[in-house]
Amino acid sequence: MKPIIVQRDPWLEPYAAQIAGRMARAEQKQQVLTGGQPLKDFAAGHLFFGLHRTDRGWVFREWAPHATAIHLIGDFSSWKILPKYALHAIGNGCWEIELPEVAMVHGDLYKLLVEWPEGQGERLPSYANRVVQDDQTKLFCAQVWNPREPYVWSLPRFTPTFRHPLIYETHVGMATEALRVGTFNEFRDFLIPYIKEAGYNTIQLMAIQEHPYYGSFGYHVSNFFAVSSRFGTPDDLKALIDTAHENGLAVIMDLVHSHSVKNVNEGLNCFDGTPYQYFHEGDRRNHPAWDSLCFNYDKPEVLHFLLSNCRYWMEEYHFDGFRFDGVTSMLYLHHGLGVDFTDYSSYFNGSQDDDAATYLILANRLIHEVNPQAVTIAEEVSGMPGIATPIVQGGFGFDYRLAMGVPDYWIKLIKEQRDEDWQVGNIFYELCRKRDDERTIGYVESHDQALVGDKTVIFRLIDKEMYTHMRISDPNLTVDRGIALHKMIRLITLSTAGDGYLCFMGNEFGHPEWIDFPREGNDWSFQYARRQWSLVQNKQLKYKYLADFDRAMLHVVASRDDFFDARPEGLHENQEAHVLCYRRNNLIFVFNFNPSVSYTDYKIHVTPGKYKIVLQTDAPEFGGFGRIDDQRVYYTDSDSPDPKMQQYTLHLYLPARTAMVLESLHIPSLRDLDDKKND
Repeated sequence: MKPIIVQRDPWLEPYAAQIAGRMARAEQKQQVLTGGQPLKDFAAGHLFFGLHRTDRGWVFREWAPHATAIHLIGDFSSWKILPKYALHAIGNGCWEIELPEVAMVHGDLYKLLVEWPEGQGERLPSYANRVVQDDQTKLFCAQVWNPREPYVWSLPRFTPTFRHPLIYETHVGMATEALRVGTFNEFRDFLIPYIKEAGYNTIQLMAIQEHPYYGSFGYHVSNFFAVSSRFGTPDDLKALIDTAHENGLAVIMDLVHSHSVKNVNEGLNCFDGTPYQYFHEGDRRNHPAWDSLCFNYDKPEVLHFLLSNCRYWMEEYHFDGFRFDGVTSMLYLHHGLGVDFTDYSSYFNGSQDDDAATYLILANRLIHEVNPQAVTIAEEVSGMPGIATPIVQGGFGFDYRLAMGVPDYWIKLIKEQRDEDWQVGNIFYELCRKRDDERTIGYVESHDQALVGDKTVIFRLIDKEMYTHMRISDPNLTVDRGIALHKMIRLITLSTAGDGYLCFMGNEFGHPEWIDFPREGNDWSFQYARRQWSLVQNKQLKYKYLADFDRAMLHVVASRDDFFDARPEGLHENQEAHVLCYRRNNLIFVFNFNPSVSYTDYKIHVTPGKYKIVLQTDAPEFGGFGRIDDQRVYYTDSDSPDPKMQQYTLHLYLPARTAMVLESLHIPSLRDLDDKKND
């Protein structure tokens, strides 16, 4: 029988066998790995490997099949090789040591000295759950983490009350305004109340897994089971997530399983002296664009490691799901580099990494086995069909995919065209262009677009005028244009988003400039690796207008539980006038992108009834000019005496560069019509 995904999409018919084969490979691999047992039981490597406290003391285990000897070295051995700290082989490439309770204490630093036939080297345990960096030497060590009083969860089990994620994407280190790395505790105390009040219901944390180079934005992971110590302790992260849950906020994690850092002393590279323990050999070993290493997803031990990592973060830290980084890179042997995915054959032409596809299917299955309410989001740009389709239907099992084409579209439009030349019909088409059988997360701009070499959307709209004309008392046409378009771009993106929305920290209030982490090229400056919250807190500056509008915009969506249940329905498109109108459920969205022409008595055909404005960008509290009466009730008119030919019309005042949202109150009764006559 054909997979359901093929039955729904006849264009996939030529590739039905390949999709069915993908499903079969995943089932076969799971059977080989688990022997028919639950996948969760297989994904328990973190409970076996690494350092664990037992009733008898300590036990440490490691997988290093090419090793000939392994020694624990650390504070407890004065960093010397001592016989009593030597591991012994227990079969299948695994090594073990048991130690008495007094052998080590909470806070001790340690490493492994791994020997192999060709040499030896110091390594950090592959399952280390705590890694710290020496301020002087900059070297990383594993640390014994066994606090006297383990963290006690205030809310042991969290159940989201919302149906659709409104995601606030954050980076803890740059979440402070100070010229330094921010902490989990600062984030918990300041950002969680801010995020909740701003109207978001989900926090996405970036750069949580330990990474040697801060400037990698967390993408060059070295220690997959360790919380980045730059931001605080494991208990600090647990307190952050606990507090978020107490405030009704879900917390998902940016999970990097698409590649690994090349570092030898800190990471998995050549861990047991071989280049192929975790990674591919030959041409497939190195990622050509990221200067990193590519996992060999065919090896059971690698799948054991990565699947255990998924379970670990959910059970140990109560994460509510993951945003999987670099899915496109995983899916293709060419990593999606230099390839235009113009038709379906691009997805099934032999360039696919079948092993990576199998891993992603198993990871999604495991995550939802551990927590059926967990959320998984794929960062996937090629448009591979089935990414956010259930596994049983022939998909990969992600709950959502990021609508990555949307921010690319906006930045291209802003860079290359004057807004006078924007095609409103094309904007609507591009924002609504999604697969019907997949749920998507819409967003205006990616954090990647603000990294070195580019700018935030607001900075590209206003540029240098942001430095001198953002005071409320200082009128400026460039700033007025930028603020107006910033609001309109966000409103049209959210209101056409498939099934959820995402904003990177600070972009909701128009954070200026770009992101640039401390590095040699900028003299290790934190100037652009922080968020200037004082800008939005200063009531004399215009940033507050954008933050207030963002909050109001989210409220319109979040207060209507069925908003995302229907898709946008185009009602009116006038390219010459630059006017666009569409419906979503009982809300009508009207945009006048014309930069200079306002329209009086503009006619929009809608269903009969009466309507009220629930949001409009020209309100003074949002930095507008107050030209729209949002207290007025609008009644539809009929423009034909023939009941069969009747069209019902709203007559609206549409100022230049504004948008409004009208809510249908109800179908008119005779009393409503009488009320209208009396008006």
